[in-house]
Amino acid sequence: MGIVRYRLRNASGTGEPAERLVEPASPAAVREERLVPEQPAVPAQNLPASRDEPVAGLDWEELEQAVAGCCACGLCKTRRNTVFGVGNREAELMIIGEAPGAEEDRQGEPFVGRAGELLNNMLAAIGLGRDRVYIANILKCRPPGNRNPSVEEAAACAPFLQRQLELVAPRVVLAVGGVAAHNLLATDESVGRLRGRRHRLPGSDVPVLVTYHPAYLLRRPEEKAKSWVDLQSLHRFLHE
Repeated sequence: MGIVRYRLRNASGTGEPAERLVEPASPAAVREERLVPEQPAVPAQNLPASRDEPVAGLDWEELEQAVAGCCACGLCKTRRNTVFGVGNREAELMIIGEAPGAEEDRQGEPFVGRAGELLNNMLAAIGLGRDRVYIANILKCRPPGNRNPSVEEAAACAPFLQRQLELVAPRVVLAVGGVAAHNLLATDESVGRLRGRRHRLPGSDVPVLVTYHPAYLLRRPEEKAKSWVDLQSLHRFLHE
């Protein structure tokens, strides 16, 4: 189906890049996947440790209800479902993507469809199941046409993501894609320049690693070896 299956070759994570087991998908097969030009990031200062807004202090059930009823931006008029997040709410690893796509909007769950299948395989390559991580997005609603979030849309969702980060309290965050990295790190550097380094969430000691979005890898399979290197770094960090 055009999905690469990765395999960790030794416990230290220092093995060679994973073998490609199938041919990459054609561009037509991934037409729904997100690959659009980057837009300016919402500064990470919009994600403070505490807020005066009602989102601060909400528990998981209250937070999910707040997301489901949110009309803070125009995306509430075009969404089918909000996409809250999924996974282990006490996970060491929190994965943050960009915004829901068409399939996520239909199912109300992040990273489903072909990009989700590839993400699952990437996690499996370092010994992690989807149930052992927590997965969320910068936005909780799909932008029409799978475009990148606007500054205003990302700012409207920022309190929800901040509260998820507080509740999960992950040991490390993996930012997948430029939109996620830019909003979390308050930078406009490319993913290519951000990957390979350990960053920190502004105002926090939580480390952030950056890699390419699975949808981008489906369109640019030649970059998968670089993502495998990123996964090895993540594996080493989790086993330090």
